[in-house]
Amino acid sequence: MNILLPTDFSENARNAISYAIDFFKSSECNFYLLHVNRIEAIVAGEDSYMPTAEVVEEIYTKPSRDKLRQLLKEISENHDENPKHRFYTLIDNYFFLESIRKHVEEKKIDMIVMGTKGASGLKEYIIGSNTGDVITKVKCTTLVVPEYAKYKALKEIAFSSDFNLSYDINILQPLTDILKNLESNLRVIHIQGKAASLNPEQLNNKELLNDYFEEFNPSFHFLTNKKVEDAIQCFVESRAVDMIVMVAKNLNYFQNILFHTRVEKITYHTDIPFLVLHE
Repeated sequence: MNILLPTDFSENARNAISYAIDFFKSSECNFYLLHVNRIEAIVAGEDSYMPTAEVVEEIYTKPSRDKLRQLLKEISENHDENPKHRFYTLIDNYFFLESIRKHVEEKKIDMIVMGTKGASGLKEYIIGSNTGDVITKVKCTTLVVPEYAKYKALKEIAFSSDFNLSYDINILQPLTDILKNLESNLRVIHIQGKAASLNPEQLNNKELLNDYFEEFNPSFHFLTNKKVEDAIQCFVESRAVDMIVMVAKNLNYFQNILFHTRVEKITYHTDIPFLVLHE
């Protein structure tokens, strides 16, 4: 597995790295720690002054290299040595999304693991942030780790589906791998605004999902709630869900789960990781 770990050296980025190391503890992994010095921050002033390579090296690259070294040291102090894990550091002075895309392609990345800060409303944080950009604009499976998420055995995984399969079923492979490795329970949840029966195509797709996940004996749950995020919150609490999974193509349907501003009752933003699957 090749895992990309973007970091801005914040606490939630550190937490995401810790989560990834524990999550993949039994897998052979190359972890790429990436720090991007945004080019828009480097090109300063009205006349778009572009500093010389030496200045960029001194002011941006060298301090980033030192911080990444320090981060590697912290990782080795806080985690038992794992012969299956190898760590590499990457520094880019570039545009953030382009940098992520470039490394996803060059390093054949299987998954991006990123931290996010959920406590003060994800609208401000995710949609206008690095994490929101990555899950909506980079075609790579991404694990979003909120600031208080701590890794524990994934006993309950909720897969949210509208049963309109606009994607190739093979997109679900990363979820299948997790279920195989961790022997988790799979709960497929369908949320609708009002009590309505599934149309023939949705019924067919539900059967397709049932067949695809047959060996894991999935259970299907139909939640009726005008607010998607409230339905998810109730389910997460009642089932002690450890991870929520969704397909990126359905993000429009699920944007309330990820990108709403009501925070008072929504705790899953702060302690439950999201796995967003991409084709």
